[in-house]
Amino acid sequence: MDLVIASTNPHKVQEFSEILAPFGVRVRGLSNWAATVAEPEETSDTFAGNARIKATTYAHALGQICLADDSGLEVDGLGGAPGVLSARYAGVSGRREDRDRANNAKLLAELRQRPGALRSARLVCALCLADAQGGVLFETSATLAGEVVDEARGGHGFGYDTHLLLPAEGKTVAQLSAAELSVLSHRAQASRALLQWLRARDWLPQ
Repeated sequence: MDLVIASTNPHKVQEFSEILAPFGVRVRGLSNWAATVAEPEETSDTFAGNARIKATTYAHALGQICLADDSGLEVDGLGGAPGVLSARYAGVSGRREDRDRANNAKLLAELRQRPGALRSARLVCALCLADAQGGVLFETSATLAGEVVDEARGGHGFGYDTHLLLPAEGKTVAQLSAAELSVLSHRAQASRALLQWLRARDWLPQ
């Protein structure tokens, strides 16, 4: 099965490929079409709403089945921020690495300004699968809980992964191997629900 991942983020596309490829799903990112399809404005205040906007817009524009993910970090001590603004929390443009660095710096600064604030947090992933006409086929979501730490740890992942510690694992998300991520991550959990849905409709081998 061929599936377009409605993202230009190479890290995200690679993660979906590692999760889905063993089950016969070949994924492609938007890099081949990014110049010809306008990026939709993410106007929803929920992850699910923004995933739906991206999936239906790109699927209709490309005439292909698209899977969109909207994901981010919710921190209890910040009232759920950065939430749906996770990717643009610091308001910095430019290279993805620079944006990630600025977002993490703002996150830690906000927490330091609130001594005693809860650092419990979760990564959220909302998925939406849209058909080639832009109609919604399937939606699901999943979370990965942890706590925010000041020291960046690990060299894998992207976004806030270096600062979200998983106490049960004794590692940040960025310290997990690809094999561990394919089991534990919020994206992997949501993808398993998607795979189950696809199998139930005989779109994938049982």
